[in-house]
Amino acid sequence: MNAIKKKSINYLVLGFFILTLSSFGAINAFSNDSTAHAAEIHATDSVSPAHSEEVHAPAAEHTEKEGIDAGKLIMEHIGDAHDWHMATIGHTHVTLPLPIIIKDAAGFHIFSSSKFHHGHDAYNGYKLEHGKIVAVNEDGSINESASFFDLSITKNVAAMLISVFVLIWMMLSVASSYKKGKGAAPKGFANLIEMGILFIRDEVAKPSIGPKYMKFMPYLLTIFFFIFLNNLFGLVPFFPGGANVTGNIAVTLVLALFTFVITSINGNKSYWGHIFMPPGVPKALWILLVPIEIIGMLNKPIVLMIRLFANITAGHIIMLGFFSLIFIFGAMSEGLGLGVSVMSVAFTTFMNFLELLVAFLQAYVFTLLSALYFGSAVEEHAHHDEHH
Repeated sequence: MNAIKKKSINYLVLGFFILTLSSFGAINAFSNDSTAHAAEIHATDSVSPAHSEEVHAPAAEHTEKEGIDAGKLIMEHIGDAHDWHMATIGHTHVTLPLPIIIKDAAGFHIFSSSKFHHGHDAYNGYKLEHGKIVAVNEDGSINESASFFDLSITKNVAAMLISVFVLIWMMLSVASSYKKGKGAAPKGFANLIEMGILFIRDEVAKPSIGPKYMKFMPYLLTIFFFIFLNNLFGLVPFFPGGANVTGNIAVTLVLALFTFVITSINGNKSYWGHIFMPPGVPKALWILLVPIEIIGMLNKPIVLMIRLFANITAGHIIMLGFFSLIFIFGAMSEGLGLGVSVMSVAFTTFMNFLELLVAFLQAYVFTLLSALYFGSAVEEHAHHDEHH
C-alpha cells in the first residue's frame, strides 16, 4: 500500500509540471482576447504609484458622474492581465508587474510589464493594446505585418506556477513523512492527503475503469489536486490568490485535451470498433452512425472544457455581481448603498462558502468524467456482444 502511495505521489509531482508547461502556451493565445474589456480598467485602476495621481483623479470624477461600470469591474477580476493587483492604498493601486517575454526575428526581448505603463506607453517596439501585446511602428501606429511570439507570464500563468510549486511541496512533504514513519499510520496533513488519494482510487478510479485502474491513477490524482487547489486559490481575494485559473478556457482546454489524448491512446480494438464499425448494425447505416459516433467522441473533451470553465466563472460573476450592487446603489444614495450592502455582503459570504463546495465538486466531476472515458476505452467486451 505504501509503495502505491509513494509511486502515485512521484507521478503527481511530474504531472504538475507537464500540465503547467502545456497550459503555458495555450493560455496566452486565449486569455489576451478575453481581457479586451478588462484592459481599459487597468489603464485607470491598476497604475503604478508614479502615475496614480494623474490617472485616478479623472477616474474618480468619472465614477461620481456616471457611477460604477459593474461589467468592467467584473471583467477585470475574472480576466487575465500582465500585472497582479496587490493592494489599494488611498487612490494608489499597488500592482506587481509580470515578465514580458517576446520572441521575434531579432531574438528574445525580456522586460517588465511596468514599461508599458498599463498601455499608455510603447517599449522596445511593442505596446499593450486592449490587453494584448502588439508591435508598433516608430510613429506609434500598430505594425500589422510584424511577426512575433508572445510568451509572457500573465497573472493566470503566474498563479498556476505558484499552485504547482505548492502542490509539489505538499506531495514531497507527504512522501517524506511516509519515509520517516514506515509502517505507522499517517498523521496530520499526510493523513488528509491520503484521504484524497484513497477517495480517488476507491470511489472514482476502481468503479469507473475496472481492473486496469492503476495505469490511470497518476493522471487522475494530478488533475484532481491541480483543479481543486486552483479552485481554492481563486476564492482567496489577496495575493497569491484571486486569479481565475480554472475559469480560463485555455487551461480547461489543455486539461480536456490531455483526457482526450489519453483516452484515444489507450482505446482498445473494441472501443474503436464501436466507433468506426458499430456492431449489430447493418453496414448500410454505418454512413449515418459513424459520423455520429465520431462527433460523440470529439464532444467529450468539449463537455469537460466548458463544464469546468462555465461553473467556476459563473460563481465568480455571481459573487462580484452582488458585490457591485453596493457601489451601484451607493452612487445613487449613500443610505441606499448602506442598506444594500448588508444584503450583498451576506449573500456574497454565503456564495463564498458555497463556492468551497463547488471547488471540490468541479474537481471531482472532471476527474470522474475522465475516469469514465478511460473506462470506456479499455473495457473488454465479450465476444458474443460483438456479434449480437
